Amino acid sequence: MKVYTKTGDKGTTALFGGDRVPKHHIRIESYGTVDELNSHIGLIRDQEINTHYKDILIRIQDRLFTVGAILATPPEKEILKNGKPRLNIPKIIEGDIQLLENEIDDMENALPPMTHFVLPGGHTTVSYCHIARCVCRRAERLSVHLNELEPTDELVIKYLNRLSDYLFVLARKLSYDLKADEVKWIPEKQ
Repeated sequence: MKVYTKTGDKGTTALFGGDRVPKHHIRIESYGTVDELNSHIGLIRDQEINTHYKDILIRIQDRLFTVGAILATPPEKEILKNGKPRLNIPKIIEGDIQLLENEIDDMENALPPMTHFVLPGGHTTVSYCHIARCVCRRAERLSVHLNELEPTDELVIKYLNRLSDYLFVLARKLSYDLKADEVKWIPEKQ
């Protein structure tokens, strides 16, 4: 199988189900941003961090492939003519969201309470988490926009929302673990 197909040379791409849409279509922007997020999470996973975090990040990357597949499938193409689902993969479930919430709770229990906003940075690995968090928020915004145009699995949006929270808390926990400075944002007085 060749990597290049030449089918997108005129600025369109195929969705699951065969429909062709412009490469700037909101559906493409949505799952393309999820793909970008997945790459950033791979970069975090490649850092010298606790193996537990790496294991959770691998699970998240798996779930993001599922999110991308769901977003790449228009609602009218979700069911095949034989009545079976087009995507023969595990869907996003409440348990995926619960895993993120449990991880957030565990990390927060080990951290001092947050009293101010914090400036992103302090350590390269922490910065990677903040970048991933921002990309996740963009993926969430695009998915919400897509949902306004065509129904989208509500658990996908919920998962992306919780994932951005997880990435924020992971950034704080890694700051703590790596003994990096967590710089509080204190606005200058006028």
